[in-house]
Amino acid sequence: MDTPRQSWIKQKSDSLVANCKEGWRVLLQDGPGGIQFWFIALIVGIAAGGAAVLFRLGVEQLQKFLYGTDDTRLLHSFAETLPWFSILLLPVFGGLAVGLILNRFTEDARAKSVAEVIEGAALNDGRVETKEGLASAAASMITLSTGGSTGREGPVVHLAGVLASWVSNKIKADGINGRDLLGCAVAAAVSASFNAPIAGALFALEVILRHFAVHAFAPIVIASVVGTVISRLTFGDVTEFALIPETGLAFYVELPAFLILGLLAGLVAFALMRSIFFADDMVTELTRRSGLPRYLRPACAGLALGAIALWYPHIIGVGYETTSAAITGQLVWHEAVVFCIVKVFAVAITMAGRMGGGVFSPSLMVGALFGLAFGLTATSIFPNVSGSETLYALAGMGAVAAAVLGAPISTTLIVFELTGDWQTGLAVMVAVSTSTALASKMVDRSFFLTQLERRNVHLSKGPQAYLLSMFRVANVMRTPDDARAAPEDRVWEAIEEGVWVGPNATLETALPLFEETRRQFLPVVTVGEEGEPPEIHGTLFHVDALRAYNKALAATAAEEHS
Repeated sequence: MDTPRQSWIKQKSDSLVANCKEGWRVLLQDGPGGIQFWFIALIVGIAAGGAAVLFRLGVEQLQKFLYGTDDTRLLHSFAETLPWFSILLLPVFGGLAVGLILNRFTEDARAKSVAEVIEGAALNDGRVETKEGLASAAASMITLSTGGSTGREGPVVHLAGVLASWVSNKIKADGINGRDLLGCAVAAAVSASFNAPIAGALFALEVILRHFAVHAFAPIVIASVVGTVISRLTFGDVTEFALIPETGLAFYVELPAFLILGLLAGLVAFALMRSIFFADDMVTELTRRSGLPRYLRPACAGLALGAIALWYPHIIGVGYETTSAAITGQLVWHEAVVFCIVKVFAVAITMAGRMGGGVFSPSLMVGALFGLAFGLTATSIFPNVSGSETLYALAGMGAVAAAVLGAPISTTLIVFELTGDWQTGLAVMVAVSTSTALASKMVDRSFFLTQLERRNVHLSKGPQAYLLSMFRVANVMRTPDDARAAPEDRVWEAIEEGVWVGPNATLETALPLFEETRRQFLPVVTVGEEGEPPEIHGTLFHVDALRAYNKALAATAAEEHS
């Protein structure tokens, strides 16, 4: 009686085991979020989080050694007690070391940062250059330790990109997995650097990958959590900034003030970004005209920074002490205004001097100072309907930083995680949204994307713009021996009319030429010396160019929505 039942149970159990084995095989080998990849993401997160912590510890130890302070968070107060020549000369020697490193190990003597990581994610299958990345990290560490007015997030993000690129190359990761690993490394690095796991994960998605695909979310979150654990094991479970407990918000009545604050913060962020670009252009032109060796450019910037620091040591390093003083209301109005203006000048000089570092920490400091000045003004005009001026400092900090990074979501969250204050979310969100909306219209969406646009890397307009630059004409054309190639007489006819493209040109050049000439194909030629006929490599057909472009757009859309 029991035999048929036992046979049925065995059959079902065998089927269940077989299905489980097959599911396990698919999950390991074929799944977009396979467990194998998650373990790799975990390892990358550990490595990137560890690198971020070591970078931060390295900066702190160098600052302690060079400035002789026991607490780097009080660096500017301690610097006021140092001999004037120490404050003046430390940035000069630091700049000279930076110049020699970057001149030796990079092509353009420029420290790599977040912009290059964004470019690597979009155009290079999630890879960044290793040698230049390591040199940039070393240069940025020296800059931050010797008086440079910059932040640590830029070099930390790029260092994470170097680690992810090494792993991607070792496992021969394709473009999707390479980008996901890059996002994992960046998330872990940001989380470890700022003890901000939520913001770290969203920063990687919003700023680096610039999409929120589901397949990337799980491994990036895993890496971000790991980075935070490493940070908390090293530095403890503490927030970056400590706030005073009372930050009241008179709801509804006070919200228009935060809208105005956001709009003005967008203008401040724009002024900060434009100051950096203007200073860079001006110093580049002066360097060209004077014939100054490029390795001396950071040293000259260091001299200018040292001169400013003699009167305003607040500009040294990431500016933790001044930022903390602003969001706790320890500064008066004129101090907040003056320090804000001086910091903008100092950041512009540091960046124009090609000294390395990031813009996030400086934008936090500028935003907090501006927000405090605005808050002191607003609360003095409307004392009966206003909350604390420190709430305005907190909102201003987020608003300026979000506009500079072009990342309203992750910046809002990172402000909360840096301060541990989740009760003022409405005010911060209002200010962040309006500042980002305004500033993004005046630049190419963000500081990083504007940097790339200035180098003719068109990522700000989306994949429909930058994908064209990824296809070389030589890789899409039909060769002369192709049965579908254009007739030779028509090819020469087009060449004689001056309608042709070179083999190294991209579809970014070729497609507009199709629109102008209304031709079905373009000859691909190399022009010889005078008197020599051009060498014909093949013909680029309009339909082939559009097919390659559409295929790339479809692949990008599939990745972003998978």
